[in-house]
Amino acid sequence: MTAPNIVLIHGHDLGVWLSCYGMPSVPSPHLDRFADESVTFESAFAAAPLCTPARSSIFTGLLPHQNGLMGLTHAGWSYRDGVTTLPEHLRESGYHSTLIGLQHEDFDARALGYDEVHGLGFLPRALEVAHRVEWWLEQPERAQSEQPHLLTIGMWEAHRPWPTEDYEHADPDAVDVPGYLPDTADTREDIAGFHGAIRQLDEAVGRILTAIDDSPLADNTLVIFTTDHGAAFPRAKSTLYDSGVQVALMMRPPRTWGVTPRRSEALVSHLDLVPTCIELAGGDVPDVLEGRSLVQDLRGEENITDRDLVLEKTFHDRYDPIRALRTREAKYIRNYAPGPRHPLAIDLEESPTRRSLELDATVPEELYLLGDDLDELHNLAEDRRHESLRRTLAHRLDDHLARTGDPVLTGDVPEPAPPTRARDAQAVHTAQ
Repeated sequence: MTAPNIVLIHGHDLGVWLSCYGMPSVPSPHLDRFADESVTFESAFAAAPLCTPARSSIFTGLLPHQNGLMGLTHAGWSYRDGVTTLPEHLRESGYHSTLIGLQHEDFDARALGYDEVHGLGFLPRALEVAHRVEWWLEQPERAQSEQPHLLTIGMWEAHRPWPTEDYEHADPDAVDVPGYLPDTADTREDIAGFHGAIRQLDEAVGRILTAIDDSPLADNTLVIFTTDHGAAFPRAKSTLYDSGVQVALMMRPPRTWGVTPRRSEALVSHLDLVPTCIELAGGDVPDVLEGRSLVQDLRGEENITDRDLVLEKTFHDRYDPIRALRTREAKYIRNYAPGPRHPLAIDLEESPTRRSLELDATVPEELYLLGDDLDELHNLAEDRRHESLRRTLAHRLDDHLARTGDPVLTGDVPEPAPPTRARDAQAVHTAQ
């Protein structure tokens, strides 16, 4: 079978805030239509709740502490030597790779292994990116080339801020307010702006999908849509609650496969994307990767067996080491630096929603039964009735962290050396 082209579209700070994921007030008609054509994973998760670490797992199939990107790349974090990225994996199977738009893994996108980079990672706004994708697909070589392509498309939206001059805000009285946020005028004002950014993201994705469908690549292309992590609200982004790590994941198989669209209940991770793409390309999936291939899921063979998903946070704009283990039924969280309350990233601390929200104190351990407590508001870690479950999940988390060499087990994780001109120049020289 001919190896398919692969298009991976990723947004920013979206979580599952889409109509097709049960939030009817969100203006996302193009993505809703795409979900109707795809295998839509209802229980998909990022490996981390922050942009650089989350994307590092999308593009390496490794947890952030394994690949080196435990914090933001513009704060000095970089991939470890020897880490192989998705475009580098697929090059071994004969793929040509292109990046259009946002990336947040390195100062210089040319260091990431792509054959083509448009904008060097600095064409992030959704409509600008869509325009560039349309141009790329119209080039004569798209129709002439028999070489399979990997095209990754990144967009800034729906990252804060959401100013009215950039986005048409929704009616605050008509928005959905999730159960983990206070239903106040401040929160509704905030969500109304978020909806405006999502509307623009959705419009851009619609244009990209139309361009793909009208191109020579249409019939033999897998199209993936996801986001990096949860939405930019307190108790979501930057936390290991589902609101911070659950993500939209829709995968439309090539038309030539004849797959019937459906919604999948399988528990899946961003770590699964690299193994999936390698298998589709005809390569051998390295044993070192943490995820599993979703090719069988895409072909209609449902895999709903339970599995442990390990989630992690180390640095954002401050040191805040947290690790978690999630199963289908429960989540165990360990906070390595307890404090008076969960720290917020600056964009969340300054948000209108923050004015209406009281944050709980940080505690060493948290345990949630997800079937009864979807918003993870009732910590059962000290409830003796669930002591056996807490100990079991804690032990499984420890085993995983030890097996993968997580540095949090040996004490505070040091920050990287700050970026310098000499270091940046060396990185550019190495990439050329």
